[in-house]
Order: sequence, then structure tokens, then C-alpha cells
Amino acid sequence: MSDLPPIGLVPAAGSGLRLGLPYPKELYPIIRDGRYKPVAQHVVENMVTTGIEHIVFVINETKHQLIGFFGDGRRFDCRISYVYQDRERRGTGGSAGLAEALDSAHHLLGHQRVVFGMADTIMSPENCLQPLVDDRASDVHLGLFPTDTPHLVGVVDRDADGNVKRIVDKQPDSGLRDMWGVIAWGPRFTQHLHARVADTAAPDFATILNEAVDGDLSVRATALPGASYTDVGTWEEIEKLEQRQR
Repeated sequence: MSDLPPIGLVPAAGSGLRLGLPYPKELYPIIRDGRYKPVAQHVVENMVTTGIEHIVFVINETKHQLIGFFGDGRRFDCRISYVYQDRERRGTGGSAGLAEALDSAHHLLGHQRVVFGMADTIMSPENCLQPLVDDRASDVHLGLFPTDTPHLVGVVDRDADGNVKRIVDKQPDSGLRDMWGVIAWGPRFTQHLHARVADTAAPDFATILNEAVDGDLSVRATALPGASYTDVGTWEEIEKLEQRQR
């Protein structure tokens, strides 16, 4: 595995139409202790806390306000780069669009270990990504969080040693209650992802992960101790977040 420093990867090229905001959903304001912090700043701080110095945002042509807020990253003790995802590569969103978005940064990822997190989520504690950053041996390492809506997310079946057996994406009645919320991977998975996205019949991201499980890549999953995960991509989840803070 590579000894190069890890790089953060944050896809933010979605349209965010579900919220109907006049600004990018990644800048949705989270107010705590009387201070403003956009939701995307949370994943940036998660990454910086674990020693990641370079973070790549994948954006579209409407995300100039995101660039205006984060700039080159120096205010957040890191370096931030931006990759533009072409309109024709965005697909229809969802898991298929996610694979395209992640691969848009392929030319910057090289042989570094990648830590991928979503821009519209809040993960706590702030250092919850550390077990994934510290692992340099596995090809793919999924960070797991408990969920009460397994039919809406990707849940993970793993053995007693943490080896992933299957990712079950948005299926009812799976019986699984641990969802993946963040993923670290090495150069072999970067190349696997790139090759599959280059295919004219490229599958969605969950299928690409399962292909890695079925292939010769080592895929592990860890339930991040004491960690919580909040998706701020819908008004329902935003209301739940606000209720918890009252």
C-alpha cells in the first residue's frame, strides 16, 4: 500500500433540488452555540482532525458559492482543490451518479489513499474517521454507523473479523442495521472504480463495491465506536436534527 499522505474526497456536484434552496445545499446553515457553520464544513473538519491536508471537492457549474466559502482551504488548515464534473457524466443521480462523481477526481488521486465523505452529512465525534485513516493495509475500508432506515441507505453484511460479505443497497427486510457512511480506499480500488466507470454499461457504486468484494481486493468494515451520522439532504432529516438540538 502507498505511504503517501491520504487525500480527502467530497462529492458536491448534485443539484440538491429536493431542498429547493437558493444556494448550494452544502452551505445549509447549522447553528450551534450561536455560530454559523455550513453542513459541508463538518466533513472538512472530520478529515482535517485526522491529519488529512488535501481535500478535493467535486462540483458542478452552480457551486461557485461553495468555492467562495471554502476558498483554497487555508482557513480550515488544509488545501482544497476543486474538480468540475461534466454535465454528461452526472447521470441521473443516486448511486450511479455517485460513481461518476468520485471518478471525476481520478487524475488527482494517483497512488494516495482516499477518504471519501459526503458533503451533506454530519458525523460525530469529530475524529470518528481515524480508524479508516490509520488503516493502510486494506484496499477498501467502510466506516459503519447504526441506522433505523436501512431501506433508504447502503447497509453492510460482514463476518466476525470485519470482512465484508455484501453491500445491500436500499433494500427492505435485509435484517442489517449498519450503514456505510464514509469509505477509505487505496490505489487498487481507485483503478477498479475508474475502469468500471469507463465501461459504457458502468454499474452503480454499490455494485462496484460488491465487485470489489467478489474480486481480489480486501474489503473491510468497522463500526465506528460511539459515532453518529446525520444526513442533511432532506427536510425530514433536517427537522430531526433541529429537534435534537432544542
